[in-house]
Formats: sequence, structure tokens, C-alpha cells
Amino acid sequence: MIPEADLDDKELYDYQEKDLKAIFQYMEEQRDDYNLLYQLPTGGGKTVIFSEIVRRYIELKKKKVIILTHRIELSVQTSNMLTGFNVPNMIISSDVKTLEGDEEDFMCYVAMVETLTNRLQEEQIIFDDVGLVIIDEAHYNSFRKLFSYFEKAFILGVTATPLSSNIKLPMKDNYDDLLIGESISALIKKGFLAKAQTISYNVGLSSLKLGINGDYTVKSSDILYTDASMQEKLLEAYETESKGKKTLIFNNGINTSRYVQETFLEAGYDIRHLDNTNGAKERKEILDWFKNTPDAILTSVSILTTGFDEPTVDTIILNRATKSLTLYFQMIGRGSRILPNKSDFKVLDLGNNAARFGLWEAPIDWKEIFDYPDFYLENLIQDAEIERNFAYVMPPDLRKEFANTEKVFFDIKSEYKKAIGQGLKAKTVLDNAVEQHAEMVVENSEDVFDARVLARKLRDDIAYRIRLYSYSIMNNTQNYRDWLQEDYERKLRLRINQMCTERDM
Repeated sequence: MIPEADLDDKELYDYQEKDLKAIFQYMEEQRDDYNLLYQLPTGGGKTVIFSEIVRRYIELKKKKVIILTHRIELSVQTSNMLTGFNVPNMIISSDVKTLEGDEEDFMCYVAMVETLTNRLQEEQIIFDDVGLVIIDEAHYNSFRKLFSYFEKAFILGVTATPLSSNIKLPMKDNYDDLLIGESISALIKKGFLAKAQTISYNVGLSSLKLGINGDYTVKSSDILYTDASMQEKLLEAYETESKGKKTLIFNNGINTSRYVQETFLEAGYDIRHLDNTNGAKERKEILDWFKNTPDAILTSVSILTTGFDEPTVDTIILNRATKSLTLYFQMIGRGSRILPNKSDFKVLDLGNNAARFGLWEAPIDWKEIFDYPDFYLENLIQDAEIERNFAYVMPPDLRKEFANTEKVFFDIKSEYKKAIGQGLKAKTVLDNAVEQHAEMVVENSEDVFDARVLARKLRDDIAYRIRLYSYSIMNNTQNYRDWLQEDYERKLRLRINQMCTERDM
């Protein structure tokens, strides 16, 4: 039978109670060693649900429960939540070597996967009568090593993204079925999650390299995102969309995050940096500062993607690209908590992530991803295809600096077709583009010095024109594009000098 809530129970929301009952139905109808994976978005209250599951399960089955996490912070948070549900529990930390005396009397244990694995392998801890094992953040593959120790237990994996962190180890190999909870869009509509306003910035990612884990390497990301033009793009995005608001910036490398900190400090903003090399005391001090500073900016690496809950975050900046759907959802989820005065938040995407995965709140077929992860990953839109669809639009502030020019757009594609149709060389297109840029700069400048400054602000437009041209001639190597851009900028400087000289004669 499915246990009902007592009057003294913590109150669950309707969708949480529905999912809880569905999970108990699996327990009743399936074999004792069944493995079930449960999906619910970040912010949906997974810990609340499985804490109540533990309370009711122990009351009904009189068997022990083990909850596995991959980080000590999550173990502590889970233990506190269980205590709030009146479930006596014990954390098996690195300090716990054996279970002796009164410690054996607990019906619920919370453990980090590595710690528990070591204790079980060394036979320092032996569990009797474990009926239920709950795995938090189940998409991490480190949990697989513990399955063999609990072959007779019902295993409940819990995750926001039922896609394995290792493509070679799909979750369907370890779980018999997937139970899908409420969607992000439904939780937003019901007022349980804040709505995301995503603003994307076109970023060329052709220089990024993929590592053995299938995601972009830290080294190649650092090279791209520490570049002065990317730092300027990031700062401009913040100043345009999030200035004065609490902002959390995610980076792929420590070096990038340090650069971000320096860039923002030089611009006069209050910013701190956090990564996994910070000690516990320093981390607590930084997070307390972030919590209590209304316009705080925190630039980080990896450490805040799970187990971090700060509802006052107004803006999430993805200052990185990722191939990990899980990481994408985790990063954005840090801004999705609601408050009485907060019903939405901003996501500034500087890694083409929304183009790759879709918007955070868009419908997604988790069952298909669970059943056919290879197909899903193989059919993700590729970076080159994303870049082909880039459309440069001159920012409003920059457009004002070209107020004397009626038309600032130059159609590379149609000009290329025209040139080829007339039997002209392909490079004629870029020569004409340079001429148009030079005219724009000169007619909006008082002298050659002003013109040079204004010309430097056209780098994004130039890069866009170069990219479209390279696609047209089917030569899209990074080295060739870099050379074309350098040549374009050199010719533009020369032509501006000539035109300014002719004008002043």
C-alpha cells in the first residue's frame, strides 16, 4: 500500500505528492531490487520529496535507507532536510571509520560515494537490512561502483537531467525505468520557479578543443575567454543588462575567472572570485558577502553548479561554452529560485549554449534522451552550424555613433553572388565591404584620429563579414579567417587615411 501523509507531516506541493505516490507505486508493483530514475528540474524540491519518501518508507517497511551524494556539502544539506522531516540520520563522513554501538541503531544514513565505497571495500562498514538506496545527482557515474553492494535494495536515482556524464556509460544500463516529474515551464507557470529571460551573444567557438570527457577543454576555453575582445564583450553585456544587480558568472577555467575579476575591478565594480582551491572558511566568507551585498558580482569555476542556493541572484552569465546538457541546466538553475519580489531573472549567454540546447524552459523529451542518449548527443547542433546562423546587428549605442550613415548593413552573400555572376574575383566583395566601412567611419568622424578610434569599434561587424565570406568561398579554417580579418583591418586603416586626407585637402 502507499502510505498517506499524517497531519503532522511537512506539507508537500501537489506535484511533489503526485510524484511521491508514483514512486511508492513502483515499490509496490516492481521487484525489491528494481532501479528507478526520477527526473525533476533544479528548484523543484527533489530533496524535499526524497526526504518524505525516506520518512514514510521507514515507517512502512521498517528497513534501512542509505542516501548517496557526491559532495560533503550535499550530504550536510540532505541530513539537515531529513532532520526537518523528523528522520534521525547519520552522516558517514571521512571521520567515520566503523558503525559501532548506538550508531548501528540509525535507520537512515547519508554518505559520500567515495567514502562509503572505501569503507565497504575494506569491510569496515557492513549494512544489514537495507531496503532503499537513494542516489542524489544520479547522472554522475561515480555511483555505479556501489550498485553491487546493494543488489537486493530498491534503488532510486534522482536527477534534473537523466543523461549520463559519460556517453559510454548510459543511464539506461543501470536503471529499469524513468519517472518524469513536472516540467520547468509548468513550474514557472505555477509560480514555483522564476522565468528566465535569455539574451544570447554570438561567439565564434572554432578555436575550442574537445577533451576526452566530451566537453571543451579548460586550456582552449582560457585562450578564447581571456582574450581582450571577449573580456570587453562580457563587461559590455553586464553593463547593458545587469549593472547594479546581483550577478553570478560561470567560467570554464580558473585563469579565465581571475581575468574576469581583474577586468571588473578595473572598471570599478565590486567582484569576488571563487573556485575549488578556496578553503572552507574563505568560501563561507565569500558566499556570505555575496548573499548580503545587493549588487555583488561573483565569478566562479564549477563549484557553484550544485549544492548552492542563493535566491537573490538576478543574473546568470554563462561566460563559457559547454557540451554538457546537465551543466547547462545546473548553471541556469542557480538563478531560478523565486522570492516575493522576484519572478524572473536574466541569463546572458556568451557560449552559444541556448542555440546548442534550446532555451532553459523549452520542452524537452527526457524519455527519448534516457532511451537513446547516443542519438541525442550525436544530433546536437554543431558549432559551425550555429555560427552560420549568426546575424550581426549593430548595438544601439554603437549605431548612434554612425548617425550620419543611412545604411550600415552590407550583404556579403548577395554581393558575392553578384560578383561571381559578373565574372569578378571573389575578393572584390571584401574590397567593396572595406570601402563601405571606410565611408561610414569618415562621414562620422571629425578627423583621422577620431576615425581610427571609431574603426576599432567595428571588429565584430568585420568578423561577421569575414565569416560569411569564408562560408561563401567554402574556406572556413580559423587560420584563414584570422588572416582575412587582419588584412581587412589593414586595408580599412589605409583607406580611412586616404579618405581623411582627401577630405581635408
